[in-house]
Amino acid sequence: MGIYDVVVVGAGPVGLATAIGLYRRGIDNLLVIDQTRSFRKVGQGLSLLPNGLKAIKYLDFQAYEQVKKTGNILFNPNSLNQQKTSDRTTQRPKNTNPSFEWVQKNCQGQRLDSTPLDYNYWLQKCGEGRLSISWYDLQTTLRHILPQDLVKPNHRCINVINEPESGCARIDCVSNKTAEANPYAHWTEVASDNNQQTANVESFPQQLQTKSLRAKLVIAADGINSTVRNILYANSPYHAFAQPEYSGFAAIGCREISEVPNALSTELEAKFFEGSPILTVFDDQVLADSKSVGNPSMILFRRSSGQMGYVLHTPLPLENLNDKSGGLLVELALQELEKANFPNSIRELVRISPSVNMLQRPYYIHRAIISDSIPFPSTANLNSGDYTGKIEPAWGNNRVVLIGDAAHGMPPFMGQGANQGLEDAGVLTTLVTNLAQENNWDNMPVIAEAFEKYERLRRPIMESIQEATLRQSDWYQKEWQEYQQKVYCRNFEQEMEALL
Repeated sequence: MGIYDVVVVGAGPVGLATAIGLYRRGIDNLLVIDQTRSFRKVGQGLSLLPNGLKAIKYLDFQAYEQVKKTGNILFNPNSLNQQKTSDRTTQRPKNTNPSFEWVQKNCQGQRLDSTPLDYNYWLQKCGEGRLSISWYDLQTTLRHILPQDLVKPNHRCINVINEPESGCARIDCVSNKTAEANPYAHWTEVASDNNQQTANVESFPQQLQTKSLRAKLVIAADGINSTVRNILYANSPYHAFAQPEYSGFAAIGCREISEVPNALSTELEAKFFEGSPILTVFDDQVLADSKSVGNPSMILFRRSSGQMGYVLHTPLPLENLNDKSGGLLVELALQELEKANFPNSIRELVRISPSVNMLQRPYYIHRAIISDSIPFPSTANLNSGDYTGKIEPAWGNNRVVLIGDAAHGMPPFMGQGANQGLEDAGVLTTLVTNLAQENNWDNMPVIAEAFEKYERLRRPIMESIQEATLRQSDWYQKEWQEYQQKVYCRNFEQEMEALL
């Protein structure tokens, strides 16, 4: 069997974007594999923020244009005006115009801050706009840019082995293996109040067909529950970091509340929504100390059809979420809101949530840097008892490198998971292209240097973003403007030029 130049493990948006970047730069001896039996509509919506769109544009202008065409410009007035009349809500209060901002309010309904959502605002401010797109639509758009034979579903990676004698890495895959639920990356939907939960699970017969692939380089874009990461760290000093760490935060949400009493709807509109389709509510008294961590916040949203929903982000012991029916999730959310002094109107909205529409999700993280200020995982004695100091779990080893959530997955509070993965893709594409142009596929010191350069550039950025994410310090702290400048407004192409 021939040897690929690159095999990308994981056909999510980050893996596909990496492959597109390499393909456009002349590296066509590549393959993208994914464990899914077939590509299905999975995943939630996400925001492509200015830095993510800049990365896509750098990787491939055609992909950039297609993504812009596919994605709905988030809360853009022109986009809303093009909706069919039948899609418009008759329940929305009269004489109110949608506010194209993500508003932040305290529990008393006082407006504290807002984030403009208009595409052109961000284009003028940061040199690029922002889009809203479903995960599946983004995946599909990127997948169709590559030749069909370069993307192979039904290839579950079960092992990666460095083979010095053959000058490559071997990837062992199985087909037709029953997919397991991913407890680290998906929402759990609660079907009823009988403690029966359903997750994103594929079920099909156990008919194992094992095959091996070989590649000069393996790029692992297989998500926060990365098989490749597990294998890479299994017998290394980083074995404690093989699996994701619970961040301490979880989400409890309701997709849809169709029947909201008029009095409650009027109160929520007058005090909180005020024409805005989405807002965040939190207790600003608790958050007066900008260093505080672990305070609940609730995202309230109203669909164009008039239905309301919410997502409560709150610190919770992981065991509190286990085996919770829809009704018990409602009770848990009410307890957290009461402890956080949320107003009666919001608690009443939660109280009337249909149990079948309830969702829950613990948030996990792969920390970019572990320091003595962060509790070290109990399994990570590293032959010397309790750990103190700092450790940076390596993202590359031999011919294998981690990218996106496999390297630094984190909660979505700042909306940077996919966007930072796309930045990773830009950096790795640049470095791997340079390897190819210099024909250094077999020069291990040069490959090691490329991976180290990738980490030196990306790790400090990820450490900063993870810190901001866990502090939830985006919109109510003075650092927000600095964060925008640092994350959104960077010149990505200039950075890539400097990289070489």
